[in-house]
Amino acid sequence: MDVELKNPESQLFINGAWRCASDRGVAEVECPADGTSIASISVATPDDIDRAVRAADDAFNGAWRDTPARERGRMLSRLADLIERDLEVIAKLEALEIGRPANEPKMVDIPSAIVTLRYFAGWADKMDGRTLASPDHFGRPTHAYTIREPVGVVGAILPWNAPTMICCWKLAPALAAGCTLVIKPALEAPLAVLYLGRLIEEAGFPPGVVNIVPGAGRVAGDALVGHPKVSKVTFTGSPEVGRMIARKAADTFKPTTLELGGKAPQLIFPDVDVKATAEALALGIFSNQGEICAAGSRIIVHEAIEAELVDALREEAEKRVLGHPLDGTTTMGSLISKKQMDTVAEYISSGLNQGATLVTGGAPIDGPGFFMRPTVFSGVNNAMRIAQEEIFGPVAAVMTFSSEEDAVAMANDSRYGLSANIFTESLRTAHRVAARVDAGTVWVNGGGTPDPRAVWGGSGLSGVGRELGLSALQSHTHEKAVCVLL
Repeated sequence: MDVELKNPESQLFINGAWRCASDRGVAEVECPADGTSIASISVATPDDIDRAVRAADDAFNGAWRDTPARERGRMLSRLADLIERDLEVIAKLEALEIGRPANEPKMVDIPSAIVTLRYFAGWADKMDGRTLASPDHFGRPTHAYTIREPVGVVGAILPWNAPTMICCWKLAPALAAGCTLVIKPALEAPLAVLYLGRLIEEAGFPPGVVNIVPGAGRVAGDALVGHPKVSKVTFTGSPEVGRMIARKAADTFKPTTLELGGKAPQLIFPDVDVKATAEALALGIFSNQGEICAAGSRIIVHEAIEAELVDALREEAEKRVLGHPLDGTTTMGSLISKKQMDTVAEYISSGLNQGATLVTGGAPIDGPGFFMRPTVFSGVNNAMRIAQEEIFGPVAAVMTFSSEEDAVAMANDSRYGLSANIFTESLRTAHRVAARVDAGTVWVNGGGTPDPRAVWGGSGLSGVGRELGLSALQSHTHEKAVCVLL
């Protein structure tokens, strides 16, 4: 079915209806590639958050609780079908609001969202408890078992860099488990998620099951995390905001899932095909302009092939075509904002000041939009800021090792623990090193979109808890014990 790009101006989606913010407040959503206005959207106030949470709570205790598990799964599958039908329009919305090439969400993020919905749809009617071998109670036989029950209303706070995919990562397990949601998209990129609201209506979800309320983090986000009827918070974003959410959630003892970013090491051993490895590395660091929590920005290469790899990575960086996200020739887009471009530029300056060698890039391009040239540093020391801090931009830091022990030690010398990649032709080396690297996910010979059947999350500054997989499903439930004296 052909779907044309519709006017994305939207209101808040609360209790199955579209409405203005309580104070009539609006914000402009601009395309960071050229500064043009895409839409005006309503901006949620604390009163709007309260309405959305109460609608979700009413649905949880009413229509959604009465919906058979099999029917919940059918609705999730229907939503996946609708997203697949409208893939083109959602990809265009993401491209315009983020500034990334449209082919990236079209080929990666949105298919991941679809697969995730279908995976968790299959789990909806399989939330089984356990039967326990319980002892007698003062001579009377007993029968004991457990039940998994949904936690209730989930507050989901989204980032701006991959809104559709991460929204579905949060939405799918929560709905499959029987929870309801209030979703707060980032003000920088709310349009694709608001479009999902229309598909949620079309899929037949009861009013209040999913509510979508874009708003400022310190206003709407704070109200959502602190609301007494919100039973769990799931957040993807920066460690700084994650800390604030964890503190706020602790006031009411809410469980949290916090995915807070990364500084992914890429361990390259001397037996690799250097050209193919450079292509994979470039994909891992320059996709979505490097604005990815799993961006492979720490390149730890064996000293024997450093020069060859750096030259190949330079060639890959210089192949990137920067341009408008809807231009079919564009292979790298703009950063999300001037603030982010200035942050990336400051990191580049710090790399130069700390003695790293600039191989290519390192400067913005002229013209409208927030474009930073893909940047490669060599001669990096693992103590430098560009080796230790998450830049969230297209900056690769290359450093060397001489032994496997050194490589693992350098990879683990980080406050982040989200993901890592190992490049080697040796199966033995791959398994041995994967077991020793501190990361929630380890890829071998090239990264990819997380599999919904696996888990996604990390440790340290990368956060707590896991998205995807059975772990995500169970994190949206309580396990209740029932003991019967017979």
